[in-house]
Amino acid sequence: MSPAGSPGTRGARPPAAVDRPRRLAWEVLRAVDERGSYANLLLPSLLAGSGLPARDRGFVTELAYGALRAQGTLDGLLDTATSRPVRDIDPPLRDALRLGAYQLLRTRVPARAAVASTVDLVRATSGERPIRFANAVMRRVAARIAESGGDLAQLLGAPRFDADPIGHLAVVNAHPRWIVEVVAEVLGDDLDETRAALAADDERPAVHLVARPGRTDRERLLAEAAQEGLVAAPGLYSPFAVRLDGGDPGRLPTVASGLAAVQDEGSQLVALALARTATVGRDRGLTVDLCAGPGGKAALLAGLLTDRSGAGPEPASVSEPAPPSGAALGAGASLLALEPRATRAGLVARSLAGEPRAWVVRADGRAAPLPAGSADRVLVDVPCTGLGALRRRPEARWRRIPGDLAALVPLQSALLVAALDLVRPGGVVAYATCSPHPAETVEVVRQVTGQRADTSVLDARLALPEVDALGSGPFVQLWPHRHGTDAMFMALLRRNQN
Repeated sequence: MSPAGSPGTRGARPPAAVDRPRRLAWEVLRAVDERGSYANLLLPSLLAGSGLPARDRGFVTELAYGALRAQGTLDGLLDTATSRPVRDIDPPLRDALRLGAYQLLRTRVPARAAVASTVDLVRATSGERPIRFANAVMRRVAARIAESGGDLAQLLGAPRFDADPIGHLAVVNAHPRWIVEVVAEVLGDDLDETRAALAADDERPAVHLVARPGRTDRERLLAEAAQEGLVAAPGLYSPFAVRLDGGDPGRLPTVASGLAAVQDEGSQLVALALARTATVGRDRGLTVDLCAGPGGKAALLAGLLTDRSGAGPEPASVSEPAPPSGAALGAGASLLALEPRATRAGLVARSLAGEPRAWVVRADGRAAPLPAGSADRVLVDVPCTGLGALRRRPEARWRRIPGDLAALVPLQSALLVAALDLVRPGGVVAYATCSPHPAETVEVVRQVTGQRADTSVLDARLALPEVDALGSGPFVQLWPHRHGTDAMFMALLRRNQN
């Protein structure tokens, strides 16, 4: 990739042709900032239609995700080089400056090329008027980074670690302070491990695949990856997982055909743990996924729990509320997936295509259209802050605020209550969330179970004996830096028999 233009250009000049990778990265930042888009959903679709070679697609990904992850750091750095606060800069110009600062701070792009390409991006997206301003800011940023050797603590005036370790880690690891406080609390105030957990949020996550039981296996996935020239290895824990070190998983025939899918290994472990946990008493043949969208866990559960005889290619149908009762679903193990939103219910149906005993119903899990006590197992993977997937959703760390919990925690508690009402005596509930925040994990479970004499908390670690470093229990908390998965939390609960 050759940069367009050169630093220090003065006066008007014809518009430069901005290279497409930088322009695409800028478009991602604009969509996130202007429309609240999710980068992990938007970027793959942009790249798929770009026609760019693999090297350039990788550069776009690095720029877009990297700048979003480091947004707080980049804004702090730009604040030291501008005459007005970054928040007051015109948003399209601000996003171009963020991309330029990221190249200077975190990539091997030479300083002159980073400055020049930023100036050309500004010219193409904001016109001539801010050119001198952008050029001056980028030059100052480049000079400061060169003088400090890229030391963030020095560049941003971070507090000394010995005086304010949380503040120091927040600055040098590009996380809001409140998130650092949460991570440190859950890790027992082990600051070395806290640093490792924060650093893991900034690492490029491997793509995890799931070989859907009864349809394919991971040996076939590994063979296909090798044939396509992709570097792949078996998952560390799930017998269905494959980890790809880069590359497009859609190139694998089993993924393209729906026999396998992209799914974090931590999510696979949640479904696996629920399926492995024995119920007490006679089963009625029904498992319910109470918050099924977008359908990955439901599809894995269906493969693990349902009778696959007579499987066909027809997709699962989406029903409106008023589904059949558990008895009407027929003999044999069945899965009922509930999802209130039409678009996500469609995604669930697509994930369950070909599963002969899986149904999708548009319904709110808090008011499941099923008789109380009719399910053997219930998965309730509740809506959450998503703090456990910051490496995959780079903008989330700056989008989320502590106040978000005020709306989420009551919803999470209500869904867990509904799950416990739905499961039969002797049945099992898995409460899961992609977050390590105690307010939406252990505190929800303890608050709900503390008010119910009919519920026992099981040691969830026993369902995952192959997974190490799970702490003292009874809950499971996975971590990117320990397990290479998203930071999934899981509790297993049993409805007591009278």
